[in-house]
Amino acid sequence: MTEAWLRGPVEGVPAELMPAAHALIDAREDVERSVPGLTVDELWLTPGGVASVGFHLCHVAGSIDRLLTYARGEALDPSQLAALGREKQPGSPLVEAEELLARLGQTIDRALQTYRATDVTTLDEPRKVGRAGLPSTVRGLLFHAAEHTRRHAGQVVATAGIVRGLGLSS
Repeated sequence: MTEAWLRGPVEGVPAELMPAAHALIDAREDVERSVPGLTVDELWLTPGGVASVGFHLCHVAGSIDRLLTYARGEALDPSQLAALGREKQPGSPLVEAEELLARLGQTIDRALQTYRATDVTTLDEPRKVGRAGLPSTVRGLLFHAAEHTRRHAGQVVATAGIVRGLGLSS
């Protein structure tokens, strides 16, 4: 499949944010090719002590949400802080692949809508990140959401391949 950046512009996304939009689309597509078919146990397996596929999927959805909150100039609310604390926990019952993929897809769709709605004259406005109020900009947060997602998508692809290679579901 041709990578998103070679398919042309994403409708409605300003040129200044196009590379970030393409990265989110590529990340979603890589994950959607890699995760289906994993059992719930495989999703939460930590081969060699690496983070599970399930963790990466939860973390990416949560981190996009948090980064977009900071880009709007807002602080995290209690539900976002609670979700952050649960990302490493597989839950009970264990969350299945379809649900995690749906959550991630919805989060990426919301991010792309945010990119479409962003006034490019605000991209260099300062924003504060986290409780420490570390400095960033709207642009920095929107691009970090994409590159961070892309990085974790790569980890999902690699870990899913390792888990499948272990042959536990045979």
